[in-house]
Amino acid sequence: MNGCGNEFAIFDVRTRGGPLSLSVQQVQAIADPTSGTGCDQIMAIEQSPPGADADAFMRIWNADGDEVSACGNGTRAVAWLLMEENETDQVAIQTGAGLLRANRAGDHLVCVDMGPPKLNWEDIPLTERMDTRGIDIKVGPIDAPVLSLPGAVNMGNPHAVFFVENVDEIAVETLGAMLEHHPLFPEAANIGFAEVRTPDEIRLRVWERGVGLTKACGTGACAALVACHRRGLCDRKARLILDGGELTIEWRETDDHVLMTGPVEREYEGEIAVI
Repeated sequence: MNGCGNEFAIFDVRTRGGPLSLSVQQVQAIADPTSGTGCDQIMAIEQSPPGADADAFMRIWNADGDEVSACGNGTRAVAWLLMEENETDQVAIQTGAGLLRANRAGDHLVCVDMGPPKLNWEDIPLTERMDTRGIDIKVGPIDAPVLSLPGAVNMGNPHAVFFVENVDEIAVETLGAMLEHHPLFPEAANIGFAEVRTPDEIRLRVWERGVGLTKACGTGACAALVACHRRGLCDRKARLILDGGELTIEWRETDDHVLMTGPVEREYEGEIAVI
């Protein structure tokens, strides 16, 4: 499946009676475009934990083999599968980042409540105490940096969002690879580059940790909206334009939750040998 071009291989293992265990090498082989499916993330739909108020548990691996806690577009894809299966318009999914609730917002359109953003430096996490509205990272000469003071947000995973005038002029792959493992990020970070065009429209490109440049990043879009609003650059609701499509992100003032709405697509179904 994909969400705005963000590619996923989704395994439904609920009938196996236990979690799906994949080695780093197995994940990399499945994600490889030559030997496997060619995806950004791998998801396993598992039975929800006993007593959990959830329809299923979702396990997530990045293409490099690391297991991670959150994936916004992947949550929307899994939510759509569960809603189709249950013939319902809403589901709850347990993840490593907590319980996420999603609802149908149209034909192949899903809205997921990503919960409140984490904004304290220790929750990103960062290695040093600082104001997360603009953390101490500079690219270029110290006295005249090309990029500086990105906003830091945790949406179940860590993000740094740079504010740029023209995202198409940014060497996203070069800078993303360089900054993903910056010393400030003990768990590495997703690196976003946001161009605020109007208060309700943001052009965004994201280098995902453990994946690389992707056509879309759901948690990255949520982080960008939050980071831009905290700097007074946009409204609490905006259209995020990514390489693979568009997402609508709203940072709700009433309860501090971030809502993400966008399309999902089922590309094909099949079998793959995991050895």
